[in-house]
Amino acid sequence: MSKPVLLTVDDDPGVSRAVARDLRRRYAGSYRIVRAESGPQALEALTGLRLRGDDTAVLLADHRMPGMTGVEFLERAMDLYPYARRVLLTAYADTDAAIRAINVVDLDHYLLKPWNPPEEKLYPVIDAQLDAWARTDRRPPGELRVVGHRWSARCYEVRDFLSRHQVPYTWLLDGDPEGARLAAAAGDPELPLIVTPDGSALSAPSDAELASAIGLASSPSTGFYDLIVVGGGPSGLGAAVYGASEGLRTVVVERHALGGQAGQSSRIENYLGFPDGVSGTQLAERARRQAARFGAELLQAGEVTALESRGTARVARLADGSEIAAHAVILATGVSYRRLDADGVDDFVGRGVFYGSALTEAPACENEEVAIVGGANSAGQAAVHLARYAKKVHIVVRADDLAASMSHYLIQEIAETPNIEVHTGKTVCAAEGAGRLERLTFASAAGKRTIDAHWLFVFIGAEPRTGWLDGFVERDARGFVLTGPDLVAGGRRPAGWPLARQPYHLESSVPGVFAAGDVRAESMKRVASAVGDGAMAVALVHRYLEQA
Repeated sequence: MSKPVLLTVDDDPGVSRAVARDLRRRYAGSYRIVRAESGPQALEALTGLRLRGDDTAVLLADHRMPGMTGVEFLERAMDLYPYARRVLLTAYADTDAAIRAINVVDLDHYLLKPWNPPEEKLYPVIDAQLDAWARTDRRPPGELRVVGHRWSARCYEVRDFLSRHQVPYTWLLDGDPEGARLAAAAGDPELPLIVTPDGSALSAPSDAELASAIGLASSPSTGFYDLIVVGGGPSGLGAAVYGASEGLRTVVVERHALGGQAGQSSRIENYLGFPDGVSGTQLAERARRQAARFGAELLQAGEVTALESRGTARVARLADGSEIAAHAVILATGVSYRRLDADGVDDFVGRGVFYGSALTEAPACENEEVAIVGGANSAGQAAVHLARYAKKVHIVVRADDLAASMSHYLIQEIAETPNIEVHTGKTVCAAEGAGRLERLTFASAAGKRTIDAHWLFVFIGAEPRTGWLDGFVERDARGFVLTGPDLVAGGRRPAGWPLARQPYHLESSVPGVFAAGDVRAESMKRVASAVGDGAMAVALVHRYLEQA
């Protein structure tokens, strides 16, 4: 096999030769150095490498190049070598552009000119990128095919599961020739039918069976850990990164997909460090890679159904009947959207009515009228995203305006989007259709209005997923987990607590069990604060373990 390639492109011949020279000095024994002096020339070289079947490990591109900038080149190059590590070479004055490129091309690093001495400023960067590239699974994904009904709730859930895990698949309707052929070959099974690359057929698989088919871990590797994190949203992933990076044997158990509700967001624009915004999927995937790099174990499509204390250990029972134990537990299960109480809505869940963003459905909304219920940031982000496809987007809110619950930047963006209409002081009171959603009725003090709409996305408040904690930890009247000062203020300090200390800020009524993110009572429902909760909870876990 030929050596993998390190490709460098810079329109300044002197800089181009200098980069290539320094790369050859260190890496020529294991890698082939390819040099180009323009973006088009580099793309031509990459195309030739792809046709010959050669692999490319690192792409190092200068930012300021005429005709095609370094960012534009890296974006084009991703189609040819999606696993190559992307490094932008930039002057100090262009660092803002480099930071923006992190979002555009998922930039791995930006390197400032000059890089002398290379032993300090160039080689450590390239070494780290080559190490990351070598550890990446670069096998091309096989074709996964999903056969189902267009308006089946379970078929939607399967497609959403695959999309949230970034698994490529081909969606085939059971009435189409290829879909019908696959279903007949599988013996006309219950749909959805999943056909794996090796030809295996799964009939109406559970999430756990689906996770196994696409190679996700759903069973723990051992029975005892330092820390169990229940939930893989921003707070859970934050806890995983900080816990594992600080040497705690950490396992995350997520029942659906990493990222939680934030992972469904089309664009998060107020998260620190992402001036151009970042999609929930991108943020979740980066956090997953970071947690895995530090050694955290990530169990997906696994579900914790109960917790109990056994001496100093905290034991989690999983849905499959197995158990795992740890010194400490962080509850980061997040919240789910409340159900919309309107006539007929429950009949169309997954068949036109969706809770959350349902990004897989956005392209199907083209030239359609779409309704969104809710006035928080998640509803606003979904409206802006869907407006790119839909003929018209109706935002329905009970309040008199959006200012009380939505960030100012989103309100402005909605106002500037011509095909978004905001209906204040209104509620959805009825949904109708034959086999799928076809009509929605809004109610207000002025009367009712019915529109033809095949799509309704619901973002109305949040309910914590804590029913499985009944009898184990103290919760407030709405089900949120009480922690630290809220326990003491409410007079709920359990009798079994050590008298020598008060519960830590994020600690629940059970010593060693902490709550982080949206599931915690009185938490701020924002991605950044959830990540901060996860980090703080790990710090308190360390303090707890020192005193245990």
